[in-house]
Amino acid sequence: MDKQGPPQQYGYPGPGPVGVPNYQQQPQPGVPGWSQWVAPPPPMNCPPGLEYLSQIDQLVIQQQVEILEALIGFETNNKYEIKNSLGQRIYFAVEENDCCTRNCFGTLRPYVIKILDNFGREVINFKRPLRCASCYFPCCLQKLEIQSPSGVPIGYVTQNWHPFLPKYTVLDENHQKVLKIVGPCMVCTCCTDIDFEIKSLNEKTTVGKITKQWSGVIKEMFTDADNFSIQFPLDLDVKMKAVMLGACFLIDFMFFERSGDSKSGRKGVWH
Repeated sequence: MDKQGPPQQYGYPGPGPVGVPNYQQQPQPGVPGWSQWVAPPPPMNCPPGLEYLSQIDQLVIQQQVEILEALIGFETNNKYEIKNSLGQRIYFAVEENDCCTRNCFGTLRPYVIKILDNFGREVINFKRPLRCASCYFPCCLQKLEIQSPSGVPIGYVTQNWHPFLPKYTVLDENHQKVLKIVGPCMVCTCCTDIDFEIKSLNEKTTVGKITKQWSGVIKEMFTDADNFSIQFPLDLDVKMKAVMLGACFLIDFMFFERSGDSKSGRKGVWH
């Protein structure tokens, strides 16, 4: 792939400011006003591209507003910018899906989401199979596979059966349990942030959170472009940080994504 620019079919915004504090900035030849940060040495067993995550403890995910989707309710492939706490873009996420799947299956649709770095190189891949999203069918709950690089699993997010609470287990590449994610009983999207807490396996210690941020009345009513933040320990394994990013997308689709022709597609309760 051409390192000077990402594939145009993704709608990728092109080179922009990226960075992590305390690293040297260098000019990018041939691109006026743009700089790239010098990546730190990768940790041991770090997949290519995940070294960006080794020095941060927070991610901000901003879904792009799709004009066609906002105007006529026609579901389009989702796109997201992923930034650090300084607002500098470190990744760009694009959903790969066909028109029929998006608009027939709505929020339950299977998907592949590719995470691209600022040169357009794929560094992470999320794969969600088609499954139900109801607590009344515990035999077919949600599961997400996280790959880095593509084709190499580094972790999984699995939905746990619970009659009232949204719960998930985070697993490593060997299907060993690492962390839990627990959401609120009432996932109400009205005028407030919503926290899904990242907990230890016994659920007694909270180590981080995935937060759906309130975006304002206009944006919440007329679009499904959501903003999220993820907080995790700075020393958390980079693979698990990537898995947390995948968990954020799964939560978005299950609770906050709106099906193309429904203005009431957001889920206000655990169903």
